[in-house]
Amino acid sequence: MREDVEALDIRDVTANWVNAIVLQAQIDDRIKALADLTHTPLFFGRLDYLHAPGAELAEGAEGEQFYIGRRHVHDADGDPMVIDWRAPVSQPFYRASKKDPQDIALRRRFGYTGGELTAYEDEHLSDPAEAAAVSKLLQQEIERPRVGPMRDIVATIQPEQDEIVRSGLSGSVCVQGGPGTGKTAVGLHRVAYLLYAHRERLARTGTLVIGPNRSFLHYIEQVLPALGELEVKQATVDDLVAREGLEVRGTDTAETAVVKGDARMATVLRRAVRSHVTEPAEPLMVVRGSRRWRVPAYELAEIVSELQDRDIRYGAARDALPQRIAHAVLVRMEQAGEAPDDRVQDAVARNAAVKAAVKAVWPLVEPAKLVLRLLSDPEFLAAHADGILTADEQKLLLWPKPFRSARSAKWSAADLVLIDEAFDLVERTHSLGHVVLDEAQDLSPMQYRAVGRRCTTGSATVLGDLAQGTTPWATRSWDEALTHLGKPEAAVEELTAGFRVPREVIAYASRLLPSISPGLAPVSSVRETPGSLVVAETADLTADVVTACRDSLAHEGSIGLIAADARIPVLAEALLAAGLPYLSPGEETTAQSRLTLVPASLAKGLEYDYVVLDEPAAIVSGEPDERTGLRRLYVCLTRAVSGLTALHTAPLPAPLTL
Repeated sequence: MREDVEALDIRDVTANWVNAIVLQAQIDDRIKALADLTHTPLFFGRLDYLHAPGAELAEGAEGEQFYIGRRHVHDADGDPMVIDWRAPVSQPFYRASKKDPQDIALRRRFGYTGGELTAYEDEHLSDPAEAAAVSKLLQQEIERPRVGPMRDIVATIQPEQDEIVRSGLSGSVCVQGGPGTGKTAVGLHRVAYLLYAHRERLARTGTLVIGPNRSFLHYIEQVLPALGELEVKQATVDDLVAREGLEVRGTDTAETAVVKGDARMATVLRRAVRSHVTEPAEPLMVVRGSRRWRVPAYELAEIVSELQDRDIRYGAARDALPQRIAHAVLVRMEQAGEAPDDRVQDAVARNAAVKAAVKAVWPLVEPAKLVLRLLSDPEFLAAHADGILTADEQKLLLWPKPFRSARSAKWSAADLVLIDEAFDLVERTHSLGHVVLDEAQDLSPMQYRAVGRRCTTGSATVLGDLAQGTTPWATRSWDEALTHLGKPEAAVEELTAGFRVPREVIAYASRLLPSISPGLAPVSSVRETPGSLVVAETADLTADVVTACRDSLAHEGSIGLIAADARIPVLAEALLAAGLPYLSPGEETTAQSRLTLVPASLAKGLEYDYVVLDEPAAIVSGEPDERTGLRRLYVCLTRAVSGLTALHTAPLPAPLTL
C-alpha cells in the first residue's frame, strides 16, 4: 500500500503549482501514516461471524471472517485483508461475550513478542458447551513490561472502555478514573475513533490533546501515530494561553493563584473591558461635499446602548459601530431625497468625524495592558471588583511594585490565563472540533474557561481523577468543572476496574482516599501480584534507595525512582556515585537505560514497571497543605505496574499506618 502511494505520478493531474504542492503534502502524510512500526503488528484479532454482517439471519446463510487491526489493509486488488478496529464490523471484538455473542461464532486473539506472532487464543462465544474464561493473552498483554513511550491499548480495550471510545462527536464526555483504569488511553483512542468516523469534519475544525506538562505529552505522543493518526496537536494549558512578547517570569503564592484562578475573575475582567465604553456627549456632524449631516447625541447613545445590550464581543461591537452610525446618516440622506448605496455607507463609516467619534466612545482595548492595570491600580481594581472580591482578595491580586509595561512585567502563569480571558472578551477565540483534556482535576476555573473557549462549537473529552488533584485550586466536583468548561451537559462516566496497578499496591494507596476524596469509589484491580508491595523502614535511606534501584534493574522493564522534589539533587548524586545512570521524566527509556529519576511534582500520568518510592512523609510535607500532600503521595504510590518498594526513615503518614 505504501509503495503504491510512493509510485503515484501527479504531474498530469495538477492544474498549477499550488495544487501540486497541496497534493504532494497529502501524499507525504499518507506515506507517513503507512509507515512500518517494527514492534506493532498490523492485526491482533479475528472475528468469525455466524452470518455475513448486514445479511438476513436465515438458516444456512454463510458467515464471514474478518481480521481486526490498527488500520485498514488491502491487497493488490483492493480487497480488504485487515479491518480497522474502529469500523462498526469490528465492534463485537470488544463488546461480544458469552452472554451476548452478537452473532460471533469465534473470537481469536493473537499474541506477539517483539512484533512476531507467538500465540493465539480462541473463544467460541456462540457455543453453549464452552464456559466463559478470562483471556490469558489479554492478561499477558496488559502485564507486559513497559519500555519506551506509552503504549496503545487497542488490542486490550474493555467493553466499558469501548463504550466511551465510540461515543459520538456531538456529545462531550467526562471520564473519572482512578490509577490504572486506562482513562488516558481511552481518551486518546476516542480521538482516533472520532477521526475515523468524522474525518472530513475534524480535518476542517481540528483536534487537540491538552496535557499537564511537556514530560507527559512526550510520554503519550506515540499512541496516535501507532494508530495511523498524525494530525492531532498537543499542548499544555500554558501553551494555549501563551502570547508573543509576554513571558512567564513571575510566580504567585498559593493564596494569590487561587484568587486569580477563581471564576469570579471573569466578571471582574468583563466589567473592566466594558468600562471603556462611554456615552456620547456631543452630536456628530458628517460633511459630504457641500452637505452636512447631523446625528444628535441621544441617537448615538441609543446606537451604543443597543450594541451593549446585544452582548457581542467588544471588538466586534466596535467594528459594527461606524457602520451603525453611517446607517443613521444614510437614513437622513434618503429623507432628503438622495439615493445612497452601500458604497456611500462604507465611505461614511470611514469618514474622519465618524472615526473620531468611535475612538472617543468605544476605544481600543489591549488585553495585556488591561490586566496590567488591574494588577497595578488599586482604584481601578476596586471599581470593577466591588461586590465580587473582598478587600483582602483584592490585596492579594495587587503587585507590591507595579511594572511599567506589559513586556517588562513579571507575569505569572495565572496572569496569562487572565489575559487570555480578556482577549476573548475583545475578540472571539478560534474553536476546534474536539479537545481532549487530561489530568483535568488540577485546573482552576479560569483554566477550564480557557480550554472551553477552544471547543465552544465542538466537543470535549475530559479525563481525570478527583483523588489526584494536587493544586490548591483542584476541582471539587466534575459538575462544577464541566460548568466552567461550558459543557454542563457532558455525561460523566466512571472507570473503577484497574488493569495496570497490582491489587496489593492500589489497596495500600486507597487507604488515603477517605482523607483526600471522601466518597470516591476505590479502584478494584484485576491484577493480583503476590509480593508486589514492599514497605520498609530504614536507617540509611539514600543508600538503601540506591540498592533498591539496583535490585529493581534486575527485573525486566522500566524503573522509576520517585521522590520529593527537594530530595532529587541528593538522590541524583548518589545514583551517579553508584554508577547508575538515570533519565529525566519525558526522556524515552531504552533497553540500555531504564531508570528514571522522577520529582514527585512530575509523576502524574507516568508509569513504570517497578517504582522505588523515597520517603513518603517528605512528599506530603513538600506541599502547601496536608490534603494536597496526601494527594501527591497517592499519585506517587500508584505509578507502579509490577512492583512498588517504599522506603522511609520518618514515620509514615497516619492513613498508611492503619
